[in-house]
This record gives sequence, structure tokens and C-alpha cells, in this order.
Amino acid sequence: MAEAAGVFIRELELGDGKVLEIRQLSSGDVGCVVWDAAIVLSKYLERRERAEPGALRGRAVLELGCGTAIVGIAAAALGANVTVTDLEELQDLMNANIDHNAHLITGSCQAKVLKWGEEIAGSFLSPNYILMADCIYYEESLKPLLKSLKDLAGSDTCILCCYEERTTGKNPEIEKKFFELLKVDFEYEEVPIEKHDEEYRSEDIHILQIYGKNKSFH
Repeated sequence: MAEAAGVFIRELELGDGKVLEIRQLSSGDVGCVVWDAAIVLSKYLERRERAEPGALRGRAVLELGCGTAIVGIAAAALGANVTVTDLEELQDLMNANIDHNAHLITGSCQAKVLKWGEEIAGSFLSPNYILMADCIYYEESLKPLLKSLKDLAGSDTCILCCYEERTTGKNPEIEKKFFELLKVDFEYEEVPIEKHDEEYRSEDIHILQIYGKNKSFH
């Protein structure tokens, strides 16, 4: 079936040979396209599940700033019960991608509006995992993002944050500021690149495993 004007497809083959088909928009904000960090995190989740079977299956997963929702859908294809969140204007794109890939989902996936920094409804609280891919780019969004992470994360919540290290403009300064803010309430460690997917990895794309302070790493 022909796609609507301004819509183009990004495909991602999963480990079982099935293919996610993610719709992107040719115009719009940064959330309208699939970024490389989202691909790297999606494939890392697969590798993590292979290493620890059942790590995601049946778990409550929340994705922040999901954009096209590719990471959340990949987690749902691994059996997780996922809520993908972003701004109101991206809900149609998120829902379209969930619907088009519903046949691959073995857990569940739903889209909801969540604006960083605002009060959090109870249904969002304390998931097993919070996923973030390339959410560190606007300086003005750092404090709202960290407030939401603090509000959402329970004592056992594992936050997986994947970001592309960028060296131009204000990017290094923004990344430095993010880590300064993160250290106030959280502890983190970087996932070694050899634990990333063998094919979908890059020296400038990092995955962090983040927990609230006083929580040991798994």
C-alpha cells in the first residue's frame, strides 16, 4: 500500500528475521525521524534479552521522548509491556507505528502524552525500565527531563539512556550539564561497547545504565 506524501519508512531487522517498519515524516521536529541512537538502543535490548532471557518479557517499560516509538516497539516485540510517551503532536505518528507493527508485538504497547517536568500520573510510576534515546539535545529541557526521571523512577527502576556524543556547537556543554544534573540524584555506569549489538554500534554512541542513588547495579 502506498504511503502518504511526506511519509518514509525506516526498516530494522530483528534477531528473529522479522522486520520493524517505522514511519517517519519528511518535515517536523526532531521526533519525526529515527535517530541512530534509537537503533543502537533497540538492538542492545535484543542482545540484553539474549544474554538474560526474560529480562524484558512481562516487565513494565516506559519510554520517554520516544518520537517514532521505535525503541518501545522493539521492547514490546521482546515481550515487554510498554508505554511510549512524547508530546501531543507526535501521538498520531506513535500510534501509526504501533498499529503497523502490531503483528510483531508479543507484550503490549500503548502511546500516551507525557511532557517532561509536569506532574506525573500514577499509572506511569515505578516501571521496571525507563528507556531514552537521544533525549539530551536541548539545554532548556535538561532540568524538566531530570525532574521527570526522579518522579518516575522507583527504587528498582533501571534507566537505559542511549545518546550520540556530538562535538559541534553547544552540544558538549549540554552533555556536561546533563551529567552534572544527573549526579545529584542518580548513579550511572556506561555499558561497554562490546556489550552493544555486534553490528549496530558506534564509538560515539553511548548507553548508560542509571539507577537512583544507593541502588546497586544489576
